Amino acid sequence: MQQQGKVQEEDLGGRFLSIGECMVELSQANDGHLRKGFAGDTFNTAWYARACLPADWSIDYFTALGDDAMSNEMASFMSSAGIGTASIRRLRGKTPGLYMINLKNGERSFSYWRDSSAARQLAADGDALRAAIEASDVLYFSGITLAILPREDAYTLLAELRRAKAVGKLVAFDPNLRPRLWSSLDAMHTLIADGARASTLVMPSFDDEAAHFGDDSISSTIRRYHQYGANMVVVKNGPEGATIGSGADETLVPAVKVNKVVDTTSAGDSFNGGFLAHYLQHGDPLAAAAFAAEIAAKVIQEHGALVSPKKLKIA
Repeated sequence: MQQQGKVQEEDLGGRFLSIGECMVELSQANDGHLRKGFAGDTFNTAWYARACLPADWSIDYFTALGDDAMSNEMASFMSSAGIGTASIRRLRGKTPGLYMINLKNGERSFSYWRDSSAARQLAADGDALRAAIEASDVLYFSGITLAILPREDAYTLLAELRRAKAVGKLVAFDPNLRPRLWSSLDAMHTLIADGARASTLVMPSFDDEAAHFGDDSISSTIRRYHQYGANMVVVKNGPEGATIGSGADETLVPAVKVNKVVDTTSAGDSFNGGFLAHYLQHGDPLAAAAFAAEIAAKVIQEHGALVSPKKLKIA
């Protein structure tokens, strides 16, 4: 990999590690019943990165699971999707978290059961965490990853990510602001800023940043994350598209229009996965954003967080 997280076309393959929590997902099926699946913001991004990257890239997931039947089923599901599970910690007596998607006119809200999730201990073993990060070329995490961890473990994770950034690995971060997961807004603001400082690429959503950081423009969001230390900022703004901020330049890449929005559950996660996959292969952020917009447009026309790669029809 190139220094400072830059990628050129001659780079052949690599190791992508996504860090966070995968949960049991209950979503609405067409007959009104609930359908079981597995999803979570950083796992969703890993799923779409796997769908969009060639076979010479490995995609691995770092989390903690329990030793129950549902944890075993989740790990098997990841493996069957081509996502590596060798670094996942297994904890005796623990279980995964669970959430349910509530849909209304294509927009979603969530109900969660995650307080005792095994994933809250994903960074408790610092040696295992360091080994997984050192074995990878690209790291991806989110504000939710930080929010679910005890504060000491969150700082352990951030220290390892700063080390990775310092040696030239690409560290990508979606702030994914969810105030309900944090003890206070001050805690959220502090850890999100620290997450950005550990990252080369930050991928926020403007509506979240405006609501919880008070940003009055996309330029304000880009400027703030640059000040924290990010080399590049990609601000997602729903149907308005995404703005790439690199240095002093800001460029809007339009969203792809769709006739009917079915489910926006994984709109941002799929955009992130598509962007990273394209950028890692070609090093062009504008082309990566255009490609990611096409992926996200296909995803929001389907139910659930994870859309089959066959339905994405990637050229």
